[in-house]
Amino acid sequence: MPTNPLNQQRSETQGVDRRQFLAAATGLAGSALMAGAAPSGAKAAPVPLPAALAMNGGTPVRATPLEAKLSGPQYYDDEERQEVLDVVNNRSPFRWWGIDPKGKPPDKCMNFEKEFSGHQHTQYCIAVTSGTTALMTAMAALEVGPGDEVILPAWTWYACYDAIIAAGGLPVFAEVDDSMDIDPTDIERHITPQTKAIMAVHILGAAADMDPILALAKKHNLKVLEDCAQSMGVTYQGRPVGSMGECGIYSFQINKTISSGDGGAFVTSDPYRFERGTRFHDCGVLRDGHAKVLGQPSRVKNFSSPQYRMNEFTAGVMRAQLRKLDGILADFRDKCTRVTAGISDLPGIQFRKKNDPDGGLGNWVYIRTSGQAQRDELMKAIHAENLPAEPMEGSAILPIAKHIERKETLQPGWPSFTVGRGKTIQYGAAACPRTIDVYNRYVGLPIDPKYTDQDVNDMIAAVRKVYPVVMKS
Repeated sequence: MPTNPLNQQRSETQGVDRRQFLAAATGLAGSALMAGAAPSGAKAAPVPLPAALAMNGGTPVRATPLEAKLSGPQYYDDEERQEVLDVVNNRSPFRWWGIDPKGKPPDKCMNFEKEFSGHQHTQYCIAVTSGTTALMTAMAALEVGPGDEVILPAWTWYACYDAIIAAGGLPVFAEVDDSMDIDPTDIERHITPQTKAIMAVHILGAAADMDPILALAKKHNLKVLEDCAQSMGVTYQGRPVGSMGECGIYSFQINKTISSGDGGAFVTSDPYRFERGTRFHDCGVLRDGHAKVLGQPSRVKNFSSPQYRMNEFTAGVMRAQLRKLDGILADFRDKCTRVTAGISDLPGIQFRKKNDPDGGLGNWVYIRTSGQAQRDELMKAIHAENLPAEPMEGSAILPIAKHIERKETLQPGWPSFTVGRGKTIQYGAAACPRTIDVYNRYVGLPIDPKYTDQDVNDMIAAVRKVYPVVMKS
């Protein structure tokens, strides 16, 4: 661990002028300190030394650690309870019919799909069991298969890669930039005649830069899949994420903005993609309910497929959660804005790049450092003050995952790596050096939408206390 500069300076500055010592210890310019100096011959007012960092034996900002809790379940109340009771009382947990022919037809899933697609400004929605199965549904909807390549960011969740592999396609990794989202300027060099789609993943509550991505897709006649699993409620230039490409997916797993524990959704405004998606998620058939939503003659024949239907319990909880989404967003953004404003005047501080500063979720504040050693030291210092701080969370640098680097799949002869470029493409650190560098630079402050005013103030105080010291080390 690097020597703490304050401790070192204390041992080296015995007998040194107090103002000179403070200038060195705090990193403030001498002119700024001297601007308030007393006139010659007058006695200078005492200037207090900076508070000792807790990791160096000082008193922490908080007496007990602050924890950022998951958002959706914090908002559970009688609305979710009533939705579940409706299903219990009707004895109708299966989405397409209940046990009593004379009872009320199940409607939670159908109503959730209607409400969700309306909220996301899309024509169609399919409610599924998870974000992962939503991605697999998207692969089927886009007709990704053996020999097809899909470009995705090197830093995202395993499910993005897994869905491509499950379809027999080939994942091709592009770098991320300081937005932590896919870098649009690094996509084109990966496009080949076999490229079928670009997966734009909206990471950690912030939108990818969609305008240049959509322009590239149009130029090369590619499809765009938006993965919004980590960014429910986020917008880009006023448009909900998931509504700009051919299709979008969402996750309702416990870590997500709104949650039923698990669950997911696929959206599109293309009737052909919708029909392929609904058949894929439901044993290859087109149910009467979705046929009515389609509103036109079928263009897709039955085909072999799995079963990823959402049940009525999950849909009921998600209907209640969706009604609360705007309030959850407002709470997140309020806390995030206040924390950011409270530390934005620190000398030299840099934050995560934002492709749309007004459209983010506000669940993280990320601070840029010079690299891994300084990142780890800043996290250690904040933790010691009993405040949370983490590296880039919620995803993985996929090309350096051992099973991915070694191209290990369910079966040795899996088509992804036995056709076309799959035989020669190389993963590993050489595939994503810039992504690794970005990952090693950022410290994240997790935001809880129900932080108290004191929690927000403590987070600001902790960063203001440790940042000037650590960033000078």
